[in-house]
Amino acid sequence: MPPLHIKLGLIKQFVKALDHESEAFKYLKSFFPKLSEAKIKAGIFVGPQIKKIMDCDIFPDLLSNEKKKIWNSFKAVNHGFLGNHRAENYDELITDMITNFCAMGCRMSLKMHMLHSHLDKFKNNMGAYSGEQGERFHQDIMEFERRYQDQYTESMMGDYIWELIRETCTEHERKSKTVHF
Repeated sequence: MPPLHIKLGLIKQFVKALDHESEAFKYLKSFFPKLSEAKIKAGIFVGPQIKKIMDCDIFPDLLSNEKKKIWNSFKAVNHGFLGNHRAENYDELITDMITNFCAMGCRMSLKMHMLHSHLDKFKNNMGAYSGEQGERFHQDIMEFERRYQDQYTESMMGDYIWELIRETCTEHERKSKTVHF
């Protein structure tokens, strides 16, 4: 799973859980004046926008202490796992972030499930993913979301994982060992 898609999913969960009347949410609206309010409410951002929010010093100061703790755990995962270098305590960072997100009332999305349950399957260097791999993942996951009508269920996640396993197994099919005389 490409790191950008994980970031997109996590920031979406975070912004959707923010109080829409809070100073932090109002700041996001003023920070991105060309972005519609509906997109901000839905937490729909692109990579450069996420980078701008992460680099901003004002946004965290507008968050409550609880939300600031959650934001800092998200930033820690972003820097300690989703980049080019993996921190030694990356599993603690991810567990802490998921716990904080759950306490905030965020749903367990497919991306959070993958981080939570399949952490050992990620590459050591998440920055090594290319844009083509990210687009391929996006197309695959859109097909599963369409099939399951945007309902994240255990069945959808299981089907997606088994589809990946089937694809990798067919790439390495065994040769027949029949002997001809």
